Order: sequence, then C-alpha cells, then structure tokens
Amino acid sequence: MAKKLVIKVTAGADAPERCSQAFTVAAVAVASGVEVSLWLTGESAWFALPGRAAEFELPHAAPLPDLIDSVLAAGRLTLCTQCAARRDITEKDVIDGVRIAGAQVFVQEAMADETQALVY
Repeated sequence: MAKKLVIKVTAGADAPERCSQAFTVAAVAVASGVEVSLWLTGESAWFALPGRAAEFELPHAAPLPDLIDSVLAAGRLTLCTQCAARRDITEKDVIDGVRIAGAQVFVQEAMADETQALVY
C-alpha cells in the first residue's frame, strides 16, 4: 500500500465536482494518516489566493476552505510554477503554507517509493 499520496488537481470552478473530489480525497487521506502532497494546477491555481476558496460552492460538498485547512495542517499544498506565472501569482500573493514549485518537483514526488499519484 502507498504511504504517500500525490494529488494533482487541474480543475477549479470550471469543473466543480472534479475539483471538490480532489480536495476531499486529499483531506480524507490526511485525516487517515497518509502523507499527502496536493498540487494546484490549471484553474485550481486560483485557490492558492486568500479568499478564493470561500467563493467556491458545490451542493452537498464540504466547504473548500475547510478542506484546504485540513491539507495545510498535516500535508503539503503546492502551486504549479507555470500556472502561477500565467496568472501573475507570486509567493507573496498566496495563503500561508502554500509553496510554488514546478514539474520537476512534481515528478520527483510522484515517482518516490511507496507513492501513489492521482490526477483530477
């Protein structure tokens, strides 16, 4: 069984169910004691900014800010370098605890021993 879970979420408000699923799986994994690294790419990049997650709504889904807080409490949250650059997001703009890193770091994490990678 994988001891670490690397999750890349590519969807945001443009695909709310897929987006919510990624954050929910990440938060449940953290709560289950799994080491989690959640990557924000594409439209989910906006959720690295303060207040943006609070704007996200999906009926019968956990509030996105709560899920993000869960991941940040015991996991890692990373914003894709290129996705940040395309949106003019810098390290000074993101919520506390979010790092900005690129594809090399993602591949390194995803290829580590005893790691499962998921993409939403």
